[in-house]
Amino acid sequence: MCLGIPGKIVAITGDLAEVDFSGVAREVSLLLCPEVHEGDYVLVHVGFAIQRLDEREALETLELFREMERSWDE
Repeated sequence: MCLGIPGKIVAITGDLAEVDFSGVAREVSLLLCPEVHEGDYVLVHVGFAIQRLDEREALETLELFREMERSWDE
């Protein structure tokens, strides 16, 4: 089992992308998803984009993560 986190591509340089994860930027390899573009959402696992996500699906997943975080704080 793996945990993939959705993020939004903000910049691409060659095979690497700067991806925003709710305000935290990380460098991610695009070797497994060369078809993505700036503005796309991707599912990231251990530093690799493993698939392009539909924006609606990505935003729903991020909201679920926020709900889990809120429940931990209670």
